[in-house]
Amino acid sequence: MADLDYGWSLREVMAERGMFSTTELRPLLATRGVELSASQVYRLVVDKPERLNLRTLMALLDILDCTMDDLIKPLSTRASHGSSE
Repeated sequence: MADLDYGWSLREVMAERGMFSTTELRPLLATRGVELSASQVYRLVVDKPERLNLRTLMALLDILDCTMDDLIKPLSTRASHGSSE
């Protein structure tokens, strides 16, 4: 059985585009109709989100001129489970 996981690369993609502060991202999100608090934007950048609103994702893709593949990297870790027959 495979346990699915993913990598979240928002901080890295921002840095590649010369954006090093979470405070730079907040007004850009707001101009695209995504109103997040400063702490929400900080968590979005530094933590891997468990849930992500599609409007927020689309705004990030537009702001950073990137694709979902740039932000989200699927990881698969195989876990061995004994089976009884």
